[in-house]
Amino acid sequence: MEQKHKHVKLGQFFSTAISGNDILSSALYVSGIAIIFSGVYAPIVLLAVAAVLFFYRTVYREVVEALPVNGGAYNALLNGTGKAIAATAGVMTILSYIATAVLSAKTAVEYLFKFIEFQLTASGYHDVDLSAFVIPAVILVLFLFAMLVISGVKDSAKVAAGIFALHILSLIGFIVLGTLSLHSFDTFNANWAATQGIVIDNGGILKTLFFGFSACLLGVSGFESSANFVEEQKKGVFPKTLRNMLIGVAIFNPLIALVTVNVLPISEIAIAKDFVLAEVALKAGGVPLLAWISIDAFLVLCGAVLTSFVGVSGLINRMALDDALPTSLAKVNKKGSYPRIIIIFFLLCSSILIVTKGDLLSLAGVYTISFLSVMTLFAVGNLLLRQTRKHLKRPYKAPILFVFIALISTALGLVGNAIMDPKNVTYFLIYFIPSIIFVYIIIFRTTILRALLEPLRRVKFIAKFLHKYYTKGIDSTFYVFVHHANKLHGLLNYIDENENGTNVVIVHCKNGSEGEIDKIKSILPHLKESGAFPYLNISFEYCKEEFGPEALEKYAAEKKINRNRIFMGSIHEEHSFDYADFGGVRIVGS
Repeated sequence: MEQKHKHVKLGQFFSTAISGNDILSSALYVSGIAIIFSGVYAPIVLLAVAAVLFFYRTVYREVVEALPVNGGAYNALLNGTGKAIAATAGVMTILSYIATAVLSAKTAVEYLFKFIEFQLTASGYHDVDLSAFVIPAVILVLFLFAMLVISGVKDSAKVAAGIFALHILSLIGFIVLGTLSLHSFDTFNANWAATQGIVIDNGGILKTLFFGFSACLLGVSGFESSANFVEEQKKGVFPKTLRNMLIGVAIFNPLIALVTVNVLPISEIAIAKDFVLAEVALKAGGVPLLAWISIDAFLVLCGAVLTSFVGVSGLINRMALDDALPTSLAKVNKKGSYPRIIIIFFLLCSSILIVTKGDLLSLAGVYTISFLSVMTLFAVGNLLLRQTRKHLKRPYKAPILFVFIALISTALGLVGNAIMDPKNVTYFLIYFIPSIIFVYIIIFRTTILRALLEPLRRVKFIAKFLHKYYTKGIDSTFYVFVHHANKLHGLLNYIDENENGTNVVIVHCKNGSEGEIDKIKSILPHLKESGAFPYLNISFEYCKEEFGPEALEKYAAEKKINRNRIFMGSIHEEHSFDYADFGGVRIVGS
């Protein structure tokens, strides 16, 4: 028998480093966006954004601690509701990954080019302008990382920790040196006057703060990253990563914005929005600070690009295995990566970069809409989970008021971004609508084929073609662990509504109640006779093991079943085991 290697899970520091690189990379561009929309009120707006994270911390903690599986919103909704809602969150998460990769790659290139331009100018090459090379350079960066991931080079916790430590030191150095460079409030006073013009243009202080808040919600992007690798974290680490990210966002983003409005005029910030911290660094600390910030920005933003490629690979692979995307996408190469997923992702990233012409605010708008949609769906998922999985074992329960505040905050942010620039919604919908239609066709393909077969049965070659794919689609088998007979109908109903396969094996484990076996056996013929589930082929098996993680693992090994084909009801408070002990099987009942 092959010996299994012990899987070493990540502690608080390494987990925080991976998540922190993602969320704190936004500090390199969100301050400029905040100031453009809200002027000197930017630090206040960024504090309000941090408050949103405070509420979402409770939302994420409740759901992810109850269902500690990788995949964030997609897996949480898949286990808490139905596949269609989960797939919607999955598509939005993919779009968020696309925008993350493009925005991070472009900002990294902008910082690098800014430093190169300065060095060339200092060397006597005046009027150097590398802007024409930005988009090709960004595509090159995306291509290089695509090739790296295909070749099996993934993000390492130690590398992430090194980049994170450098980034924290860089941000601290930026704030300290930026503060020490201030000798008067002339720039702030000028920016205060300019802010009054922004307020007038927006129609008042409330609208200015609202638009600033909506645009700056970009600064919380990356908060969901810890939920995407929760299975790799030691027990109890996940809530600590949420707390640490909240602290980082609440401290660094407002202080960076405060330093920026005291160093650079708003007119210059609007021009240098893609690399605003580099401009501030040059004025506040000269060439050494510029070099430091530029190198740090390039590294941490490239780290975010790599995280996007690795993250989207795992998500799309999971969706493919769950029949929410074509299973052909899950093809693995010798290095353990998914080349088809990576190539498609690279092409999508390049296309959105070209469509938006690399405009930071447009990319940020698409990013913000997709990301906020995912977060809003996560809050909706929390509320749905309370209704559909009432008895699910929860180590922590968020105050219902906090869930509603979180939901309303991101929903308002979505409205604000749509009002500020309708083009952002258009860019988002250009990608979202075809993607979600495609995904829904995959999810409901047997229903669609079934509906087409009857009217087209006389056209023999079409009917033959449709019947072939219909037969292939319904060939999957699902295994449902049922403890009580009264739960059977609900579990079967979930499969009937959400899955393409029609073969269902009801599994009942030894639990000291032999009467339940007779009840289940007596119900099954009635289900067939009643026609409640006409397309399901239902069979029954008895497992002699006591129900629990060991019994399920042994059964899955004997039958050679993937865990995503095993369904069961909720883990309740009286159980001695947790959901995490079952290795990612699907919760489909209360």
